[in-house]
Amino acid sequence: MDGWTLDRTFGSSSGEVRWAALGPAGGPPVVLLHGTPFSSYVWRGVARALSGRHRVYVWDMPGFGASEMRQGQDVSLGAQARVFGELLAHWGLERPAVVAHDFGGCVALRATLLHGAAYERLALVDPVALAPWGSPTYRLLGEHADVFSRLPTALHRALLREYVGSASHPGLRADILDALVEPWCTEAGQAAFYRQIAQNDQRFTDEIEGRYGELDLPVLICWGEEDTWIPRAKGRQLAGLIPGARLRLVAGAGHLVQEDAPAELTLALGDFLRPGP
Repeated sequence: MDGWTLDRTFGSSSGEVRWAALGPAGGPPVVLLHGTPFSSYVWRGVARALSGRHRVYVWDMPGFGASEMRQGQDVSLGAQARVFGELLAHWGLERPAVVAHDFGGCVALRATLLHGAAYERLALVDPVALAPWGSPTYRLLGEHADVFSRLPTALHRALLREYVGSASHPGLRADILDALVEPWCTEAGQAAFYRQIAQNDQRFTDEIEGRYGELDLPVLICWGEEDTWIPRAKGRQLAGLIPGARLRLVAGAGHLVQEDAPAELTLALGDFLRPGP
């Protein structure tokens, strides 16, 4: 996993969370949220780059990556937002900057709009935020999770590689694709993969979509121009709903902007996270 290790644990209401902090202890705090079916691994390059000036917090959500995966676990978007609030309290962060990708965007938005989490500024990268969402493949997997969770390991792995690989526009290096897929290929991981899809539905964004106009903080929206999971038109729509939000389209990047255009994304985030208006 490219030396990427989450060396600390937190007992959340949805199970044990693995997390890590990079950079100077006194640096301005920034928290990175991953999406599905990913983990904090997708933020490794950005996190290391930002850690030169910031205290960067990364974590794997319950049911993802190195964090706890178990039967009966609540890993819905509603639960993840509650866990994020618990983590912020555990870390003692009252107003960090937040950067959130994919369904991490919904988690960050729910945490602030429904649970009172306060951010200094918010960057959303190809977020799950507006209905309708969920590709036909995503919906099929969720509707038949009990069937897919019983696939032979080799078929499950092949399905995962095809699905995860489609998040990149130029294509992922084989070793990176392996690292993204591997947590889902254990016995617990295979069940967890379909569990998290089955538990998420559009109501989690429906509950907050009408409140985006209440956001009163600097917001940057970054979007891969070639995103086939969530089209860039959603980025323009979302920017129009959030007062003062800025939209940055990233050429040549698909849904996984962190892998497709890491330098451009890191530069955009670094500029946005600098103190000032």
